[in-house]
Amino acid sequence: MSQFARQPIRPNLAWILGCILFLSRALFAATPSIQIPRIDTPPTLADFSDMQPNARVAKQMLKVTGFIVREPADGTTPTQNTDTYLAYDDHNIYAVFVCWDTEPQKIRARMTRREDIFSDDSAEIMIDTFHDARRAYAFAVNPFGIQWDALWTEGSIGTGTAGDYSGFDPSFDTVWRSDGRLTDRGYLALIAVPFKSLRFPQTDKQVWGIILNRSIPRTNENIFWPRISNRIQGRFNQAATAVGLERISPARNVQLIPYGIFRSFRDIDQRDPNHPLFESRTFKPDVGLDGKFILHGRFVLDATVNPDFSQIESDEPQITVNQRFEVFFPEKRPFFLENSNFFTAPINLVFTRRIAHPEFGLRLTGKSGPWAVGVLATDDRSPGEIVPPTDPHSGDRATFAIARVSRDILDQSTIGAIFTDREFGGGYNRVGGIDANLKLNQNWRLQGAAVASSTLNVDGTHSAGPGYKLDLERAGRKLNLQALYLDYSPGFVTETGFVNRVDIREQQFNGGYTVRPEGKYLISWGPTIKQFSIWDHRGTALDYFVMPGFRVDLTRGTWVNFHPFAYDDVYLRPQDYSGLTRVSDYPQPFWGIEGATSWVKQIDFTWFFVSGAGVNFNPSAGRIPLIGHEDQGNATLTFHASGRLRIDNTYLLEHIRERDTHLTAVTNHILRSKWNWQFTRELSARVILQYTGVLSNPLLSSLSPTKNFNTDFLITYLIHPGTAIYVGYNSNLQNLDRRLIPTRTGLLTTPDDFMNDSRQFFVKGSYLFRF
Repeated sequence: MSQFARQPIRPNLAWILGCILFLSRALFAATPSIQIPRIDTPPTLADFSDMQPNARVAKQMLKVTGFIVREPADGTTPTQNTDTYLAYDDHNIYAVFVCWDTEPQKIRARMTRREDIFSDDSAEIMIDTFHDARRAYAFAVNPFGIQWDALWTEGSIGTGTAGDYSGFDPSFDTVWRSDGRLTDRGYLALIAVPFKSLRFPQTDKQVWGIILNRSIPRTNENIFWPRISNRIQGRFNQAATAVGLERISPARNVQLIPYGIFRSFRDIDQRDPNHPLFESRTFKPDVGLDGKFILHGRFVLDATVNPDFSQIESDEPQITVNQRFEVFFPEKRPFFLENSNFFTAPINLVFTRRIAHPEFGLRLTGKSGPWAVGVLATDDRSPGEIVPPTDPHSGDRATFAIARVSRDILDQSTIGAIFTDREFGGGYNRVGGIDANLKLNQNWRLQGAAVASSTLNVDGTHSAGPGYKLDLERAGRKLNLQALYLDYSPGFVTETGFVNRVDIREQQFNGGYTVRPEGKYLISWGPTIKQFSIWDHRGTALDYFVMPGFRVDLTRGTWVNFHPFAYDDVYLRPQDYSGLTRVSDYPQPFWGIEGATSWVKQIDFTWFFVSGAGVNFNPSAGRIPLIGHEDQGNATLTFHASGRLRIDNTYLLEHIRERDTHLTAVTNHILRSKWNWQFTRELSARVILQYTGVLSNPLLSSLSPTKNFNTDFLITYLIHPGTAIYVGYNSNLQNLDRRLIPTRTGLLTTPDDFMNDSRQFFVKGSYLFRF
């Protein structure tokens, strides 16, 4: 009897797995298929005069119609019609968007810098060249043909309820051609992507996934062909299949980008705090070379010699005052940004801003069949440069070696492994582990990682320990959920990545439910919640946080999330601050509000503000951190003053005061104004003015009062990525006491005086040679 009872288990399990496989295949089979025609002559917008295909080449192209709304009303008919014409020749794939509009005067279109197009109407083509529904290229333009390009990764790590949009990696830049034109009935947009700019299998007959998209900001419409429903997690599991591309090849593809930079600068050498000195150099020349070699159309080998990492793109301001842990600043440097998604894992073990001043670098990335590989090797001169000349490690350099491999498995799921190594001065930090990104069904995704580190410090001490992450997410049209668990042991260290807090076990929950009336003005509303709890590995509760909210979405890019009440309970341990007991014996309340709007097409406004209980983490000597009152916020007001001028004004605030006396401990103000004038698609001028002030009470705070005023001026002539000329000037004023600089007391601040502690003028040029 027992043997008989065991028999049905195997057939039932096989039947269930078979049904899952059948339904998965049925989903892909239901998507449309198109055959893209070959043409002999490249199309132009002149071939579509009066918004119709009038020329012979235009009539040979495949016409695609029937776009469907995804947002705000999934599955409905768009308010405006869109036709797209597709074709290819020996060198390029072409897409011409005919974007009809019954109110053409309301189209949002500006002559702006490259990649700054998403305040405007836009048209986009996405191409999955390996047809694996995991990675894709995205190319978009505004009505003037201003370009934006990105890499798309399905099921991006840690995406939460905004998972669909955070799948883009806009750091990808390549060469392609575009054009755009406003008409009295809408606008035309042309996208021409060279096969040299794509990676695809070497086969005579290509099979690609394809998605077409149009965005209309004034109505919040995001429309697609084929239908891409937000009831289903992912995009390319719903994409169309494109065939007909035959006998195409990226051909030989070698890219060389030499650069030259000439600069003069003056700053303060602070390697020895007892001997801060001015350092001045006049017109210091520098040259370098970046090279790119395409291997078999699938893999990319990037090499760099003396790369230039002068700050062309400046960091967005962030509050760094009264922060217990390191603040994350995203990478800006092109060499490290390109193909960075090949190194992405659930735990951030690759944070390339740790590599400050390399001389040589190699990177291999690509995909063959189900396997994706990323390898990075580089040196870093900065550890030997920031120490005094008398230090035994002066002049030494660190070395970095990073490798990641992943394999696609059934239904947009991936498993992977990663290893990182940083070595300096006889010490090392090595981290290795495995991870998985599993799509459970059309709404649920599970991601996780298990890693371990081993660290030998320069002083001979050693630490080691594991780290874990588990992330379960649901993405849908109404219900979005995320449950997250983090566990980093006290000995866990990553010197190549970004994990700013260890010795924790953390549970997070984020959720939201959306009601969608989809009226003329009110699109949706519903409750949201953010919650987390943190313990150390002794079981001590360190933090409990809960913030419910109520979100309302309106048309014209307008939304508000109210947090009328929230609670935070923080515990600082005696090993964190001597003489300390629990900071608060009960949850402390606060409230907040955040939102954004572009109701008027000339103005964008975003804001965030919270007010309530907060901890002064930098008390004066002899005092311990105490619960007080904290106000924290930021706001950005953007003026599109004309079709060419954009002005971004940003204000950030951090304010801590004592609860009983109401005395202010510290106030941090950051004011930033960024002006960008776009003369043509290639030529622009940018000015950034930023003031940062830290006002502290020495009786309550150990922070020094500081004032800083920075000016950044840049002229850019960008023909295309890789070929550009930059002329820039940067000046920095601080309230440093110039009388103390020659002494052995180091750099101190003064309440009244300013001095220029750093200024730089530079001219940089680079040119892309593409063979």
